Amino acid sequence: MIEVAAAIIENGQGQILIARRKQGKSQAGMWEFPGGKIEAGETTEACLKRELLEEMHIEINPYAYFGVNDHHYGTTYIRLIAYKATFVSGEIMLVDHDEYRWITAAELGEFTFAPADIPFVEMLEVGKQHGG
Repeated sequence: MIEVAAAIIENGQGQILIARRKQGKSQAGMWEFPGGKIEAGETTEACLKRELLEEMHIEINPYAYFGVNDHHYGTTYIRLIAYKATFVSGEIMLVDHDEYRWITAAELGEFTFAPADIPFVEMLEVGKQHGG
């Protein structure tokens, strides 16, 4: 099993950062919450800070556990661990993605997400419908 971290990053306007996986990557063309593989001995929060600096050149502050989803991509079994995070600083420069957007939770349904991310999309949509 591969442990992967995903950041649900919010900016000062309450929008969420999503990114589209570029061609040549697994799940290419699908949207996701950015993050990456957790290295041995690394905390989820440390992984997210490192990955977002590497992949997007931004600093974030992971502050709360959001959820976990175990997912099989064919023979690959991943455990996706999501954390809520705030955007701290930096100008987004894409490495593993070809596009990014800041969107509201109400707009999540307009994008095709990678299957492992879908439970988190649904949690965010439900949370917004009930004023959360």
